[in-house]
Amino acid sequence: MQLAIQANDVRAAADRIRPLARHTPVLRSADFDAESRTRVFFKCENLQVGGAFKIRGAANLILSLPEADLARGVVAYSSGNHAQATAIAASHVGAQATIVMPEDAPRSKTEATRAHGARIVAYDRFRDSREQIASQIQKETGATLVPPFDHPMIMAGQGTAALELLAETGPLDALVTPVGGGGLLSGCATIGKDLDPALRVFGVEPEDANDTFLSLQAGERVAVNPDTIADGLRSPMPGALTFPILRQMVERIVLVTDGQIRATVKFLLLRLKILVEPSGAAAAAAVLFRMLPPEIGSVGVILSGGNIDFEDLARY
Repeated sequence: MQLAIQANDVRAAADRIRPLARHTPVLRSADFDAESRTRVFFKCENLQVGGAFKIRGAANLILSLPEADLARGVVAYSSGNHAQATAIAASHVGAQATIVMPEDAPRSKTEATRAHGARIVAYDRFRDSREQIASQIQKETGATLVPPFDHPMIMAGQGTAALELLAETGPLDALVTPVGGGGLLSGCATIGKDLDPALRVFGVEPEDANDTFLSLQAGERVAVNPDTIADGLRSPMPGALTFPILRQMVERIVLVTDGQIRATVKFLLLRLKILVEPSGAAAAAAVLFRMLPPEIGSVGVILSGGNIDFEDLARY
C-alpha cells in the first residue's frame, strides 16, 4: 500500500522548518555507554524550541498553510508538548491557536502554552472526547486542525530529528525513539531506512501504555487505556497513517516500566546534566536497561522532550 510519507517529504520539511526549529545537539556519555554496554548518541530534543521535538511537526504544517487559512486560526489537542509547539508556531505566523488540553495536564505545560498566546479549552480525559471538542471548534471558527501525530506534514516534520542525527553521526546499528501515536517513530523510520536500509529501528512504550506493541502483534490497530507517568505517550491507539509505516519499518516495540523510566530520568540528570521528562527518557531507558539485542554496538536515541513539573521531578 502507499505509505503516507516518503523520505523526500522529510527532507522538504527540514527546509521548511528551518526558520523556527532548532538544530539540537548530539551528546555522548561515557557513563551511559558503560552502563548500557553500547555506544549511544543522544539527539537532545529536550533542548528544542518549546522543550520537545513537537515543534518540528507543528511548524511543518503551520508554515505550509496559506494566509487565508491562517487568518481563521488553528486548533489542536494535546496534553502538553504538541500544545506548546502549536502555540509557538501559530504565534510565529500571527495566527490564533486554540488548544484542547486535559484538566490534569502538567501545570508547566499548560502555563507555557498559555504564555505563547494560545486559548486553552480544558476537558476531562475520562469523560470527554478531545477530538469532538476540536471538531466543534473547527466548525465554529473555520480553524485548521493541527493533529498531534496522524498527519503527513506532522510525521514528516518529526522525522527531521533523525535526519539531523544521522547526518552528524554517520551510520549506526540502530535508532530508538519513544512511541505514542507514532508520528515521531514513523517519520524517523522513514528517513532512517532511506539513508541506511540496514538500520534497525525500535520503538519504546511504557508497558502500561502498550497500544503499539499490541497492535503490531495483532496486525491491526488495538486500543488500550494507558496509565503511565509518561504523559506524552498516553495515546490510546496508533494512528491510521502512522501504523502502516511502523508495521513495515520498525523491527519491534520494546516495553519499559515506569520505574525504569524514573531511574533513567535521574541518570540523565545526574550523569549527563540534562533534564529529560519521562516520555523523553523512555527510549533511553530501553538502552540503559539493555533491552535491545546484544549485538547492537551503536545506537541513536531520541530524547524527545524535557518539560516536567518540578514537583514530579523531585519525587523521581
